[in-house]
Amino acid sequence: MAALPFLKLKPNAKPRVLSGHPWVFANEVESLLSPEHDGEVVECRDRADRFLGSGIYNSKSQILWRRFSREHTALNAAFLRGAIERAVARRTAESNRRLVWSESDDLPGLVVDQFGDALVAQIQTAALEKRSTLVGDVLAEVVKPAEIIFRNDAPIRRLEGLPMEVHTRSGQTWEPRWVTIDGFDYWLDLQQGQKTGFYLDQRPQHAAVAKYCAGKRVLDAFCNQGAFALHAARAGAREVLGLDSAEDAIAAAKRNAIQNRVAAKFEVANVFDWFNDPVRAGDGLWDVIVLDPPPFAKSKSALEGALRGYKEINLRALQRLAPGGVLATYSCSHHMQDAEIRGVIAGAATDAKRKVRVVEWSHQPPDHPVLVTMMESEYLRGYILRAE
Repeated sequence: MAALPFLKLKPNAKPRVLSGHPWVFANEVESLLSPEHDGEVVECRDRADRFLGSGIYNSKSQILWRRFSREHTALNAAFLRGAIERAVARRTAESNRRLVWSESDDLPGLVVDQFGDALVAQIQTAALEKRSTLVGDVLAEVVKPAEIIFRNDAPIRRLEGLPMEVHTRSGQTWEPRWVTIDGFDYWLDLQQGQKTGFYLDQRPQHAAVAKYCAGKRVLDAFCNQGAFALHAARAGAREVLGLDSAEDAIAAAKRNAIQNRVAAKFEVANVFDWFNDPVRAGDGLWDVIVLDPPPFAKSKSALEGALRGYKEINLRALQRLAPGGVLATYSCSHHMQDAEIRGVIAGAATDAKRKVRVVEWSHQPPDHPVLVTMMESEYLRGYILRAE
């Protein structure tokens, strides 16, 4: 390879990249490169001129450099093919799974989910955007899907200076259809629905919670397409109610319940307002409550407010939980670490005057692998609790 331009770390700086993290921020380097290098491969060196790896560069982003290899490596078809093949080999052979998880699979800014014979890809970095056709070609070659839908409409793209767009590799529309996931049929709009179409990261938790639901009264808060509710109903719950503020999500959940012939009701509601409504006081207590909210902390600056929100919603749930009841509570924000979530739950338990014990810990599944040197790759945490 020809010599590449390189970034050099500032003197006396202690960036996380020296401890294995794959990112370098703009305030950690001596000087920026010219914008002509945006979306291209550059190297990074420490103060002693030691090589730290090959990475992608974008002067428009606060994350200036993202390492994809510790070697002198080009981001070409051969590298993409090898990285994608290794990512597929790390996963179990299922028809619904996350195939590529960004830096965890050495492909910064690329997320790929598989739903049967279709792939949904999100490109979130300028370098992968420049190579999007090549990414599609390699995915088609390695996985051989019927279609690849590029959901390049995630807000994070704006931080890279990228446009928002959705398209398929073939140029044809991928119509909504039924997709079977863990024994349930879901009506998925992979081209226009939320995120990549379905939250695959919670699949193990649907079954984990369902085993506590037989004969119980179950509330699925922030239910989205109703997966927790459907599993609870099939497990023999005597009553199931799902709540979500999104009308399209509730419409999908109702459709899914009918298709799967399970008895579950769904309502459009703001969950906070629903819990705080004094009229609900006469509705009785719930035996199982699931709290699976969207990320309240989308940035570090939002963390303090998010912690208050998580505490409030867990407190309200504990106040509506029957003695001996089960609360399954989750956070999908990487800014909230284990100690902070535990603190939120402890505070809510104290204020609710409930003795709460951990029954199960939960975490994102193996197809969403965590890099131990990159806390941002770990985002989903939760607890299944029993309250006296």
